[in-house]
Amino acid sequence: MNAENVPNHKEAAVSFLKTVGAGQIREAYNRFVSPNFRHHNAYFRGDRESLMLGMEANASQFPGKTLDVKRVLEDRDFVAVHSHVRLKPGDLGVALVHIFRFENDKIVEAWDVGQPIPSESSNQYGVF
Repeated sequence: MNAENVPNHKEAAVSFLKTVGAGQIREAYNRFVSPNFRHHNAYFRGDRESLMLGMEANASQFPGKTLDVKRVLEDRDFVAVHSHVRLKPGDLGVALVHIFRFENDKIVEAWDVGQPIPSESSNQYGVF
């Protein structure tokens, strides 16, 4: 397989998150997510539809949400995206890591972990 045929999972993961962040949830799912997708978000059932509906509700509730990707790491079929998400303008936001597993160029599994950004921190380097 030459470099032209190798799927770019890093680009797909970032495009998925940016499309979701722009409120285009169904478009993101149709383009990037496998029909047999499963996830590990503790607040929703583990199926594709439940998380998609939850993301749509979040997009409706926070139409000014922004996502700023800080770094992206890839290891074979896994991609981790470290980003800064703000639900509303002026929010300090959350540092998030999304981990995606790909199969046949589609996201088949996902994990996410987050850390609210505190207004004060004793760490001089910050969360990013």
